[in-house]
Amino acid sequence: MRGLWEDLAAGRPPAGTGGARVLSDADLPRALALCAQDPVAAVLATTRLEQAAVVGLRRSGGQLWGYEVDGALVALAWAGANLVPVAPDARERAAALDAFAAMGRAQGRRCSSVVGDADAVLPLWERLAPAWGAVREVRAEQPSMVIDGDPVVGLDPAVRRSVPEEYELVLPACVRMFTEEVGYSPIGGTGGAYEARVRSLVREGRSFVRIDPGDDGSPQVVFKAELGAVAGGVAQVQGVWVEPTRRGERLSEGGMAAVVALTRRDVAPTVSLYANHYNERALAAYRAVGFRRVGTYATVLF
Repeated sequence: MRGLWEDLAAGRPPAGTGGARVLSDADLPRALALCAQDPVAAVLATTRLEQAAVVGLRRSGGQLWGYEVDGALVALAWAGANLVPVAPDARERAAALDAFAAMGRAQGRRCSSVVGDADAVLPLWERLAPAWGAVREVRAEQPSMVIDGDPVVGLDPAVRRSVPEEYELVLPACVRMFTEEVGYSPIGGTGGAYEARVRSLVREGRSFVRIDPGDDGSPQVVFKAELGAVAGGVAQVQGVWVEPTRRGERLSEGGMAAVVALTRRDVAPTVSLYANHYNERALAAYRAVGFRRVGTYATVLF
């Protein structure tokens, strides 16, 4: 085992990992170029790589795995809180995923999910499942959608970026959305990682809200969305949520139109998202705004 970790630390392909290796800062330009082949499918990985290009991989909170053929980088995987494979070349995909699965088996599971393009996520999970054990849920078909022009419905003028002073209003809405979507609360204790993430999105201008008076007259978030990943000219919208008592009012259509318009003006020319295939109401709202399907994501949740 000592030899395995020495090899990983040195960026050498350890025995039994099929030629994959841990990449270094010197490999980041090639990795970013690989992700640029399909920036929508790879945006989750690209976000981490762009951060690593600024602070260095050692400080980025994860490892970057690479698979090369004749010296060319043809696939990669970001291994951090999430495992995100990027394998755009279908000819080399199976061998690359074999190699990444060997890396994953050697290190053991450290992530909370495997997420990304379904053509890479699902076969990678097939290879990892015997070693990594129980899974909470596999979401095998999540339509990936984009819009790169103006919304085709009217913008909700009440939707805007939240401000730091509204954090105490925004956080409960985020927690409710997460709990509805995933099945458990993300709050693990005072001042935890989830709270820090929400606070960061608000501070960075990546949190959008509509706040209306509630039944008792106090302010209430009735629509919200965040830009969960921004990289490579793509901004991926995550966490879209409407207050349950206000559903059916088509707040999501006007709200998402406003998010798209503000994002394309200030952040990135292409706005993307992905959703569960069975959430037809949400998918219909996104189509009404002008989103079109361009692929399929998949998520394995632990």
